[in-house]
Amino acid sequence: MRKIYIFDTTLRDGEQSPGVNLNTKEKVEIALQLEKLGVDRIEAGFPAASPGDLAAVNAVARAVKNATVIGLSRSRETDIDAVREALKGAQDPCIHLFLATSPIHRKHKLRMEKDEVLEAADRAIRYAKQYFDKIEFSPEDAGRTELDFLCKVTDMAIKAGATVVNIPDTVGYMNPQEFGNIFKTLKENVPNIEKIQLSAHCHDDLGMATANALAAILNGADQIEGTINGIGERAGNTAIEEIAMALATRPDYFGAHTTLNLKEIAKTSRLVSKLTGMVIPGNKAIVGANAFAHESGIHQDGMLKEKTTYEIISPDTIGLKESKLVLGKHSGRHAFREKLIDLGYELEDEAVNTAFAKFKDLADRKKTVVDSDIRAMLEEKLIDTPEIFTLETIQVSYGNQSTPHASVRIRTVDGEIREESAEGNGSVDAIYNAIDQATKETVELEDYSIKSVSQGKDALGEVHVILKQDDISAQGRGLSTDILEASARAYLDAVNRLLDKSKSPSKRDKMSLI
Repeated sequence: MRKIYIFDTTLRDGEQSPGVNLNTKEKVEIALQLEKLGVDRIEAGFPAASPGDLAAVNAVARAVKNATVIGLSRSRETDIDAVREALKGAQDPCIHLFLATSPIHRKHKLRMEKDEVLEAADRAIRYAKQYFDKIEFSPEDAGRTELDFLCKVTDMAIKAGATVVNIPDTVGYMNPQEFGNIFKTLKENVPNIEKIQLSAHCHDDLGMATANALAAILNGADQIEGTINGIGERAGNTAIEEIAMALATRPDYFGAHTTLNLKEIAKTSRLVSKLTGMVIPGNKAIVGANAFAHESGIHQDGMLKEKTTYEIISPDTIGLKESKLVLGKHSGRHAFREKLIDLGYELEDEAVNTAFAKFKDLADRKKTVVDSDIRAMLEEKLIDTPEIFTLETIQVSYGNQSTPHASVRIRTVDGEIREESAEGNGSVDAIYNAIDQATKETVELEDYSIKSVSQGKDALGEVHVILKQDDISAQGRGLSTDILEASARAYLDAVNRLLDKSKSPSKRDKMSLI
């Protein structure tokens, strides 16, 4: 079977999801997990967007050793130079150039004729060829570009030195038959097409991103571009885990495979969800909480007799394991360590001791600690946020006939203790008003969400907030069996991130790209 290369753009297109803003440490953390997953190519960002993005791409480029690291660039020399700078130190660098080609983009965005588009793209590819052996070129909005012109663009890119030509369905407009036909046409009509790889980049505006990407494979695509959990602008991108499992489950039909380590899928999905704050819907294919759940009596009966009656994928395939080991407050360190190993966490002794202490604290509050509790507990602090302010205590007074009142005790990085009280329209509002007084920071709450990490009345609650200060925004996360405590921790986490970002000489600019 032929290999399909996986181009992951979680760190670039995925980060363009509304409300998502990853810092450098978070980008590196995700990139290293993508490396474990075995993706072939990692698009780390758009270096020309800001000095901060350039630095983040460079950090990823230096950290990743076993995958091609890619920087996005408009067809401009200044952008290309920014990618050159960002990819210094990369083991295997690649530049991803793009220029719009569809009639609507040529007329309204570029105000260029076809010949001008060809000339500009040719010039950019040849300039980049001086510095990069690997060049991917994308005719933006290729799905709505005239087929004969798309053939000319592809021919030009090959002659200029591109090694990959990507066909983006930028606005998710295509259906599988149309999109597959583009690849078929290019294969049949463009000279020397065998000298390059053809790639597919699909958006999910009409819910057909995965179907379109699979249609591209059936018609000769060599590479699929997508994101973990299908995150991305608007309705998102092709979900990489869906492509990987479709090929792995139906090799008889597709005749193609990826070289991903499928057992890392679940872990990668959880990490991306955790750091982006984007909750995975329960009915999400492959990685949703209900993907391997069976409630119907008929289904349960079939599963007990033969799992394949209603389960075409084994949970173990993507790294999910059902364990009979139940942990509680009487569990010992050895059982806890074995549980960590079973869940895929190999920690040093000191880290195990720290995690065990947190586990014991949690076990005192919960009758039974389940796998999802342990994962959430461990992953809460995967990325260290500079703790300018630390929550020490919180006290809330509430009654349905009285005004909510909250008191907080906060320790500063210098050891100063600050105690403040405030009222609010609700308990959370009162807490946040008290924290504002204690930190002496003026911030705007843009988003607040809470979800249950596990089941039951004593389940862990996970709160995500997005705060804005001037033109900077940051997200925060908090975890506790008490949702008010989780709310306070999330808010303070976001404040710390805002203050850390404000020290940066640049603010992140997000651009709507391919």
